[in-house]
Amino acid sequence: MCAIIVTILLTAWSILVDAPLEEPANPSVTPNPSKAPWYFLGLQEMLVYFDPWVAGVVLPTLIIVGLMAIPFIDVNPKGNGYYTFGERRFAILTYLFGFLVLWVWLVVQGTFLRGPGWNFFMPWEEWDPHKVVALTNVDLPYLLGFRSYWGQAAVGAALIAAWYMTIPAWYVWRRRSLRNLGFVRYAIKSFLFVTMMGLVAKMALRIGLNVKYILVTPWFNI
Repeated sequence: MCAIIVTILLTAWSILVDAPLEEPANPSVTPNPSKAPWYFLGLQEMLVYFDPWVAGVVLPTLIIVGLMAIPFIDVNPKGNGYYTFGERRFAILTYLFGFLVLWVWLVVQGTFLRGPGWNFFMPWEEWDPHKVVALTNVDLPYLLGFRSYWGQAAVGAALIAAWYMTIPAWYVWRRRSLRNLGFVRYAIKSFLFVTMMGLVAKMALRIGLNVKYILVTPWFNI
């Protein structure tokens, strides 16, 4: 039934809405905004919040490796051969959050809400190519009052370490219920989950407080 409804909606959409085709490419004219194909717009949107090596290499690699690892780290036999939500609530909600919020929404946002200059436009706003948004991006340690380079680096490293320290802390607290999973499987699953939620936290810091980086080093920035 759902497949029929989706097919009807896509058919109606394709009839009523013209394909966003433009004139042939002109090497002397750069479009504004210059967007990747829609299926890569999620990655392009992540470039707003992360360095290119993180958004274009690290995060996509973790996504692929994480999907490949699911059959090996998911030892819960419930749900095999039948559909259930009550018995697999955490797994289903985590997947839906990662897919719908952290991928589909980024694609939708990059497609419909990013205009000239990669500025954010609401659906009812006209795409003004002359729009200028005055933003002062700061690093999180600087925002917290640390001014020296090494002080900011130490604070940034401590914040990231504290974020990932929730993995062993949760294991110690819930070790009885996680005994069947094993520490290695738990560590892999938790690392992927905490990293995914770190993406959300970094996006919230950038949108809400104009935070550019949490950790700044001569070699990489996070």
